Amino acid sequence: MTGSRSSLHQTVRSSSFGVTQFGSTRHAHPLFRTGRQLDGGAYRLARDRHGLRGTADVVQPNDMRAPDYLALNPEGKVPTLVIDGRPLTEVAAILFYLARRFPEAKLLPRDDIEAEAQALSLMSFIASTLHPARARGLDYAKAVWGIADRRLGHGWAIGSFSIADIHLFRLYWRLANSLKPPPQTFPNLTAHYNRVMARPAVQKTIEIESNVGYELPA
Repeated sequence: MTGSRSSLHQTVRSSSFGVTQFGSTRHAHPLFRTGRQLDGGAYRLARDRHGLRGTADVVQPNDMRAPDYLALNPEGKVPTLVIDGRPLTEVAAILFYLARRFPEAKLLPRDDIEAEAQALSLMSFIASTLHPARARGLDYAKAVWGIADRRLGHGWAIGSFSIADIHLFRLYWRLANSLKPPPQTFPNLTAHYNRVMARPAVQKTIEIESNVGYELPA
């Protein structure tokens, strides 16, 4: 990845809103997120994998209902990525944009439409089914996350490490730290979590974010 990191090195600057941006002067991408939520965590893991420089503006929960923020994201949620003045919302969409915008990072297979579709299929399942399951308690979560465990199997989500793995890792971390199922409940997901945690880019992200007071999986 050394060559990719060099070719993707970006200029960092601040916008008039105090948002630290990554991108060229012409194509700056501020990201809005909350400080201690993992909604920005998937973005940060992908960002470090891409070799991009920069952080994101921290939006306090009350600020998500502020008129300026609602003008960007009427749902009043994070994350929101702003691309040349146009907002892009939802974790899966932001990850897909980054993967396609920076193919050198190899977060989606090139010229493989079926692999892309499989990644989108899994991320849709993560967002629509796995994400809300935690709020319905451990018994329900066991049922739907059991589907994810069986679907994942023993490797990466679509054969090689991708944005689907980042999205899955982010949500499983939340599940494991809130409902605390025994690791053997989801053996494939637990092994997947450990593989992602062992990746140098993930360790780098954890170190950087810890140094400025944000929590990522440990």
